[in-house]
Amino acid sequence: MGRYLVLWEIDKTHVPTDPKQRADGWAFLMQMVKKDIEKGIIKEWGMFAGELRGFDIVEGTEVEIGKLMQQYFPFINVQVHPVATVSQVEQIIK
Repeated sequence: MGRYLVLWEIDKTHVPTDPKQRADGWAFLMQMVKKDIEKGIIKEWGMFAGELRGFDIVEGTEVEIGKLMQQYFPFINVQVHPVATVSQVEQIIK
């Protein structure tokens, strides 16, 4: 199982101009995030203050992470980066 840094950004072309619709969309999105945190696939989630972007730390197989990301399209654009732990880097160095 791998660990990944996901950099995400809201696709502004899908953001409603109506404040009520926008709030409803955010509420729906946050419910999805909370469910993925409860499932244990999202380990950490955050939004950059004042921006429409943020990050996740996720764990899973490539297939699990791919499925996770697909559920957020087309509203969220992502970059997924595999990350190595300290012990993995130590093994690389040896």
